[in-house]
Amino acid sequence: MAKQVLNPLLLSIVLLFPFLHSYGQSEQPPNILLIVADDLGYADLGCFGSDIETPNIDQLAEEGTIYTNYYSMPSCAPTRASLLTGVDNHLAGVGCQFYRQEHKWGYEGYLTDRVKTIPEVLKTVGYQTYMAGKWHLGKKDYQNPQAKGFDNSFVLLQGAGSHYSNVGIQNNDPVSIYTNNGKPSDWPKGAYSTQVYTDSLIKYIKDGAVKRQPFFAFAAYTSPHWPLQVDEAYWKKYEGRYDEGYIKLRERNLQRLKIAGIISDNHQLPPLHPNIAPWDSLSPMKRKIEARKMELYAGMVDNLDYHVGRLIKVLKDMGEYENTVIVFVSDNGAAAENFYYRPGFMELLQKEYSDKYEDMGTPISFVSYDKEWAEAGSAPFRYHKQYSYEGGLRVPMIIKLPNSNRKGQKVKEFMKLTDWAPTFYEIAGVKKSFQELTGTSRNYTGKSALPYMVGATEKIHASDEIWSIEHALRSMIRQGDWKLVQSFRPTDNREFELYNLKNDPMESQDVSGQYPDVKKRLIALWHQGQSDMQILDNYDD
Repeated sequence: MAKQVLNPLLLSIVLLFPFLHSYGQSEQPPNILLIVADDLGYADLGCFGSDIETPNIDQLAEEGTIYTNYYSMPSCAPTRASLLTGVDNHLAGVGCQFYRQEHKWGYEGYLTDRVKTIPEVLKTVGYQTYMAGKWHLGKKDYQNPQAKGFDNSFVLLQGAGSHYSNVGIQNNDPVSIYTNNGKPSDWPKGAYSTQVYTDSLIKYIKDGAVKRQPFFAFAAYTSPHWPLQVDEAYWKKYEGRYDEGYIKLRERNLQRLKIAGIISDNHQLPPLHPNIAPWDSLSPMKRKIEARKMELYAGMVDNLDYHVGRLIKVLKDMGEYENTVIVFVSDNGAAAENFYYRPGFMELLQKEYSDKYEDMGTPISFVSYDKEWAEAGSAPFRYHKQYSYEGGLRVPMIIKLPNSNRKGQKVKEFMKLTDWAPTFYEIAGVKKSFQELTGTSRNYTGKSALPYMVGATEKIHASDEIWSIEHALRSMIRQGDWKLVQSFRPTDNREFELYNLKNDPMESQDVSGQYPDVKKRLIALWHQGQSDMQILDNYDD
């Protein structure tokens, strides 16, 4: 007797049934907890092969699914803009983190009224909405989280600051601004960032439980973003572990990623960034300083994991864990910035902080992960944060989804940050289509990954779909396995490179000469997107 094949549409409905209901029916939609680490490298979680201890995140991966082919934006603010809206960062209003013109379309520097945010949309179907951590999407009253759909929030409005105080990092912005539910707030004296943000979110979740409504909670941690500061109890366990240096760690990360099943056995390391000094060329004291940086960074990731564990424990204690979608991602590739000696920053930093070896890690210390360790953290990909190469865009992603049939798997399906908004809307039972909510074409928005996540489809994105990004005059457009990259400024006379990611995920061989028609097609698509999103070629004005 011939085997019967279930109609694909019927199969999709059957598999999606647990999520295809609206609030107010007998079964309540799941809670959603979105956890975003700040500047976490691809190779810096235990479940991705790292020697940094992350048992709580690793357990989440065991009970959920690891996505090894997940993409973000190359920098903090544009990531947050796209993540919270599901649309291109220019459409959202954050065309560039470093260039802000409030009256220039696409470069306003904050979330504009052109777009709806995840909390705004989820509130329409009965969700409570909470946030704690880094906002980085505007500092005026009409730009803060309360104005963008969050019921409760405790946030840092700027992009970075001390983990122990309200001391800022920039000459023209010397004090970190915190708000509690949209009102100015003091930083709890001597408290540490992950502790404060986790405490805030736990309080919101517990207080909201009496309403018996689902919640959307956004844990926007500032760790392990520089300055590298953390209590000794977290970094001491890593003392001496990185004395062989960043190049050796990069090589070890490659092998451990293979052993963990994150990358293929034939994956090789791309060439180092040309600005990386050989470890042996450093003085003994410089090597001590560099090794301590990595010890501190590891301690910060370790500490972050502890507080992720606190969130998970609270959900379990409340009986909400099984009915909560939990997503863990990083906002961009590993960070390479070092501002301590950079004009515009150094004057304040050298007044308020110290970079002495004996102070490293303390509340008065300001040191950075820097480009050398970023190359190790971004292994096995090319370069790091701020670049449109894979090292700036590809980040770790884990999702724990109720009723998923992909539990414990590592999947290689391509997914991107703009896919979260439509995915969450489908989970929550939002009736309006994502195109209705955004008013723009799919080339500049995300697509729900839920059908793939529950096994109803074999792909998230069709091979002919386009995804393009641009930030700070660096750009990328991807179609299937083809990727067109422009990652060196200036951009007035663009020099695009072409890579086939299936054959060359390291982006080590520009195949423009071999596939001129592919390159020509992608350049035309890029310029169409540049016109549609009003992307600038320079910031002269």
